[in-house]
Amino acid sequence: MAASPIAVITGASSGIGAATARQLAAAGYRVVLTARREDRIEALAAEINAAGHQATAYALDVTDRAAVDEFATAFRRLAVLVNNAGGALGADPVATGDPADWRQMYETNVIGTLNVTQALLPALTESGDGTIVILSSTAGHATYEGGGGYVAAKHGEHVLAETLRLEIVGTPVRVIEVAPGMVKTEEFATTRFRGDTEKADKVYAGVEAPLTADDVADTITWAVTRPSHVNIDLLVVRPRAQASNTKVHRTA
Repeated sequence: MAASPIAVITGASSGIGAATARQLAAAGYRVVLTARREDRIEALAAEINAAGHQATAYALDVTDRAAVDEFATAFRRLAVLVNNAGGALGADPVATGDPADWRQMYETNVIGTLNVTQALLPALTESGDGTIVILSSTAGHATYEGGGGYVAAKHGEHVLAETLRLEIVGTPVRVIEVAPGMVKTEEFATTRFRGDTEKADKVYAGVEAPLTADDVADTITWAVTRPSHVNIDLLVVRPRAQASNTKVHRTA
């Protein structure tokens, strides 16, 4: 019996990363869950294994290149890498934004994705049928006020995906970018506003049905499980209530 293909998911401790881990495991992948919060990914791995699937947890900070390189030594072949780790900090205008927030967002979203992608690309290539997913955002395709630092970082991720696809064409590795719009998860907006739940709740106020983590995970899993010759270059997914980053229908 052939071994199950391996999928690595970064930022798997909550939200989209955790949902993607569950769905890829159910699709037959042996999932490797990475995040800084070891207790979270250990609990998720136990949940997935108890459901009859296969999961392993590995505590990892994607911005620590030495740690990422050490992690990569565990893989000779790898089927899927989902670059999900990232996030937003603050919503200040460019004129008063904190450079430390900008730097942290760039390090996590762009350099973290670069670190893991570079370290695991040989194993993805060696598999003969590898897939890299870069979870960007609609912020990587259009700007909005108060989003300068996050928008800049997500534009960087988008360009990383687009450039990598050009550079490795002809190799057995696909590069997929999934760019979600408004997604309501348990932590994204709360983290952005540093624990201010009132500000976080206003992001989704009056929106009847923002996307969920499961919606995005379903999109990622669909893209990953297409036939090998089919590459979903870019998939933008928004809730019906959102027409653009700045045009959202609210009932109240």
